[in-house]
Amino acid sequence: MLQVCLNGARTRDDFRRLPVAPDELAAQAARAVAAGARDVHLHPKDDDGADSLQPRDVARAVEAVRRAVPEGVRVGVTTGAWAVPEPERRAELVRSWTVLPDHASVNWHEDGAEPVARALLERGVGVEAGVWSGGDAADRFLGSPLADRVLRVLAEAVDTDPDTAPHTASALVSKLAAGVRAPLLLHGEETGAWPVLRLAVRMELDTRIGLEDVLVLPDGSAAKDNAALVTAARDLISTGGR
Repeated sequence: MLQVCLNGARTRDDFRRLPVAPDELAAQAARAVAAGARDVHLHPKDDDGADSLQPRDVARAVEAVRRAVPEGVRVGVTTGAWAVPEPERRAELVRSWTVLPDHASVNWHEDGAEPVARALLERGVGVEAGVWSGGDAADRFLGSPLADRVLRVLAEAVDTDPDTAPHTASALVSKLAAGVRAPLLLHGEETGAWPVLRLAVRMELDTRIGLEDVLVLPDGSAAKDNAALVTAARDLISTGGR
């Protein structure tokens, strides 16, 4: 499964054509799905372009994208602590959402991961457990009573060195695979994104690509939009990651 990650915590200062408003998210999601993405991850934004967990912002983003993509394409959002640092407030906001996404990512290295995940599960929203390489995120997740209840694990190699990122990613996958029954989605970021995606293809794992993770194509040229990144990823998938 190839997921598109439309925008992340970036702003237009990072990328001029970053989708921020609901209609922009919808348009880029539609093109990315047409290019081969089968799942959508996005960061709802407020009117100032900052990540938001407010019910209004989540509803507008999710509804717009759902209208734009074919039935059956799941739409998910973030619950990142940078948007709302207080764990209790993040869980409270999840319980107040008026439109529910199909899934939401919860970063296990962040304080309050379990209360936020529980709030999502209570509402019937699938949990994507974000587990970063390095630190204690993997140990914290593997020891969590919720480890068997997540939709999938987002295994993220935060090593951006293109030479070492695949090794970092492989070690993370090995550790998680020993104790996780949920599907693994492996991905990297920035200059490590494409090497890790190639590894994910060779390991026959789910993966993702999009402007949240990387702004350039495999040859280093600037990506026009999410669809261009998805097209490049599909080409790599079709050749077995070569």
